[in-house]
Amino acid sequence: MLGLVVVAGLCAAHPVARAEQVRPAGRSVDFTGGWQFALVNTNGEDAPQPGEHDPAWRETRLPHDWSIGLDPVEGPHTGAGTGFLPGGLGWYRKAFTLPSRLAGKKVSIEFDGVYMDSEVYLNGVLLGRHPYGYTGFAYDLDARTDGSPNVLAVKVRNQVPSSRWYSGSGIYRDVRLVVTEPAHVTRHGVQVTTPELATTIKSGFATMRVATTAVGESGTQAEVVSTVRDPRGRIVGRGTARAALAAEPSTTTTDIRIAGPALWSVDRPNLYTVDSEVRVHGRVVDTVSTRTGIRYFAFDPDNGFSLNGVETKLKGVNLHHDLGALGSAVSSDAVVRQLRIMKSMGVNAVRTSHNPPSPQFIRACEELGILLQVEAFDTWRSPKVKYDYGRFFDANSSADLREMVHAAKNSPSVVMWSIGNEIPDSSSAAGPPIARRLIDDVRSVDTTRPIVMGSDRYRRVPAIGSPQDQILRMLDGLGLNYNNASSIDELHARYPDKFFFEAESSSSTSTRGHYQDPDQLNTGENHTPGRRNTSSYDNNLETWTYSGEYGLKKDRDRKWFAGQFLWTGIDYIGEPTPYNVFPVKSSFFGAVDTAGFQKDFYHLFRSQWSSEPMVHLLPMDWTGHQPGEVVSVWAYSNADTVELYLDGKSLGERKFDEKTTVSGSKYLETTEATGDDKNVVTGPYPGSYTSPNGSAGKLHLTWSVPFQPGRLVAVARRGGVEVARDEVRTAGEPHAIRLTPDRRVTKADDRSLAFVTAEVVDRAGVVVPHADDLISFQVRGGGLAGLDNGRQESAENYQASSRTAFNGKALAIVRSGQTSPVITVTARAPGLRTATTLIAAAGGRPGPLRATADPAPVPAPAPEADASYSGAVDTIPAAMLDGDASTYWSNYYLKRATGLLPAVSRAHATDWVSLPVPEGGPAGSVQVSFRTDASHALPASIAVSYWNGRAFVPVRDAKVEWPAGRPASITFTPVRSDRIRLDLTSSAPGTAQGFLAVSEATVGR
Repeated sequence: MLGLVVVAGLCAAHPVARAEQVRPAGRSVDFTGGWQFALVNTNGEDAPQPGEHDPAWRETRLPHDWSIGLDPVEGPHTGAGTGFLPGGLGWYRKAFTLPSRLAGKKVSIEFDGVYMDSEVYLNGVLLGRHPYGYTGFAYDLDARTDGSPNVLAVKVRNQVPSSRWYSGSGIYRDVRLVVTEPAHVTRHGVQVTTPELATTIKSGFATMRVATTAVGESGTQAEVVSTVRDPRGRIVGRGTARAALAAEPSTTTTDIRIAGPALWSVDRPNLYTVDSEVRVHGRVVDTVSTRTGIRYFAFDPDNGFSLNGVETKLKGVNLHHDLGALGSAVSSDAVVRQLRIMKSMGVNAVRTSHNPPSPQFIRACEELGILLQVEAFDTWRSPKVKYDYGRFFDANSSADLREMVHAAKNSPSVVMWSIGNEIPDSSSAAGPPIARRLIDDVRSVDTTRPIVMGSDRYRRVPAIGSPQDQILRMLDGLGLNYNNASSIDELHARYPDKFFFEAESSSSTSTRGHYQDPDQLNTGENHTPGRRNTSSYDNNLETWTYSGEYGLKKDRDRKWFAGQFLWTGIDYIGEPTPYNVFPVKSSFFGAVDTAGFQKDFYHLFRSQWSSEPMVHLLPMDWTGHQPGEVVSVWAYSNADTVELYLDGKSLGERKFDEKTTVSGSKYLETTEATGDDKNVVTGPYPGSYTSPNGSAGKLHLTWSVPFQPGRLVAVARRGGVEVARDEVRTAGEPHAIRLTPDRRVTKADDRSLAFVTAEVVDRAGVVVPHADDLISFQVRGGGLAGLDNGRQESAENYQASSRTAFNGKALAIVRSGQTSPVITVTARAPGLRTATTLIAAAGGRPGPLRATADPAPVPAPAPEADASYSGAVDTIPAAMLDGDASTYWSNYYLKRATGLLPAVSRAHATDWVSLPVPEGGPAGSVQVSFRTDASHALPASIAVSYWNGRAFVPVRDAKVEWPAGRPASITFTPVRSDRIRLDLTSSAPGTAQGFLAVSEATVGR
């Protein structure tokens, strides 16, 4: 019963279901309140519903994800791919009564998404099963209307792994009750299109074609009236059609002329509303409102993508569906926050990888002006993980695909349908027939948008007649995953009638605030527990990936290339590449971390995708350096010139050159060899990506700066005029917590969210970049919905009441209450000044305040062996203390070659190890056994320091002896401390022979 204690803390106990009186005031009734939930197990074994009085039942409100409230654990039913969070078997139930006036009405229940393998029962009778976790479904209810209770029960079974990433578990999207007359519009029964808009708009009008599908009793004569309202709510058109309704659905169509339409675009997302009424004998018996937009677009194989006749690159990102600390439980506030962050990066498109999105996500994209590629599946018949959708594909994929298209067919955001991602079947003989069926399924619903798929199987031009060739000829276009420049040119030449774009680009990994080896294009990973990070210099790449800069240049230089979708816009739970070890549980791919905090990668893409003047300095840390240490300082900017200052003194001006693509577009880039494409063997820059115009260069400017504490400022100029600046400052000791809410007013509706950033700052208000204080949060007038800090390596519970800061920051997600007009958020940490912030809750009524409990203090862990860097999963610091001379700590790494870059293995100039002092101390000596071989050498020097409670400080009178054939012996004036550190200098830095290894180490008196 793993996690029941946690779930009990999230949902109040209530053993007996109370019936909710449902009194519909309209067609649709929100059915998310008044549920009970019981987590039966976390292994996914099938089990019956708990009895009515079973104490496992807890009150809850939908949407709900039970997995996110559990502790991440290692075990047979968890794994890194899904964030070490369990799934399991859960039951939901809701008791309700319907008034007698609903007798004779049609009553149905609609679910937007249940993950996964759900069964729905009404009063003990099975209504149906729905295996896929990402599509909506509905059931007719033969419910009692005599005032006696009805009980709806839902079984949800998530056997992990059922996905390659974190899916969440439960009824994680909205549920509604729908009540209509016998004559009514069917579910998804309205479809709005604007035929020939590219032509009619030249004459100043649009034709809005409204197709309405309805049912009724046999022989019912009806009128279907469609009324169109513009973005300001004014009626701008109306059409009427006659319909003879029967039990089988029938469709009527009417064309409505809209004069002077306001087009929907990424900059002006104008939205129209179509109200479809069914009238019988002059009486309105049903009304459905449909939101849509008027726009036209094209994918041209030679000219790329255009929207409303304007050539537009897709500046896209991939997004998985989890919402960080909220898991998969959908929230409009959280979705909008994520998309606004993406929009601020210059993003204009999202690929819903690799599943249909929630209605809230689609609505937010419509309102914010974001284009969508909506994707159906990550797998077809052949599974990728044990319990995934492949089990159900043959029986369910056609219905699920049509459901996906129906749910989003009226959205102006949607410009592509994708039938799959990286599908193994696409390379087999079974692939083309499946693809043909899926394409036909899409076109049976919508013929107005192209059909594509995302694939990693076209890095070479496929053989004529091969499955890949057959499928590509069926598709309208193809999304390529991690293709290099030469391969996309070859595909364009072979298939001139198809359009191409990058469905997944880059996959450069990074950890917010971590920096390593700026002079290398690729670098290894640190496997030291607690330090499993990757570099933010755009230089940690897997064999199939490439840098963000390479992807941006490749896309920029090809007019015919429709654009790219970065993998990924935001870190997501699961798939923690390049690590596969507990407790690393979230991805490193994002331009933004799971808490929504920007990484340096965000600013690289913003510099290329946004026209708003900007400059960004990295590293963002101007504190954690040694005096005189040479720091590689980069600037991302969309200005032509940047000058760097340290405490007011200029460190020099750097400039981009203005260049022109072969199609005539202007861009900024340095002019120099970049070394980022080993496949380029000719031209002026062999080994470097070279534009078709013959030029090569970087998208960032660089300075080498000897560190000294102070204020580092970058000033960006255009034509000599300052347009933007950025600065980093040296921080002092942690002094206080600073709270910053993302909004000052929210709604008092028990579901609206505010996002409060907590920062650890010094006395001057500078964020302390390496602060990791444990911050406890208390909320009055609302509650905590989740806590996060963006750290990928963390075993902390997302729904606890305390969270460590990571690189100086943490995030509290605060849910409003229903009574208090003010939400008070307080953050505390030992030794730091407490912070409080207030958020007004509109509509709140004075009443008793709800407060979260203060957490119990967490004792500091005892020190263990540590190291600045461990090069492999089996050469971590603990190996120095295990008493086995055959195991060892080492900083040796070998980063495998990628498609563009050679393998790399270069020793660091220095690294350190630290050792715990035996209880009772003091410490006055260290014995160290170094390993030497083809890759490892003895250190050139050793410096010794001890922890004084705040920092490591040098010991006195240190002496190092190197007895032949014996461990090195280090003695020093005894100190009282709990740990000793050895700073080791390589004898051959930058080579493959200068690595360091320690097999045994002991601290003595």
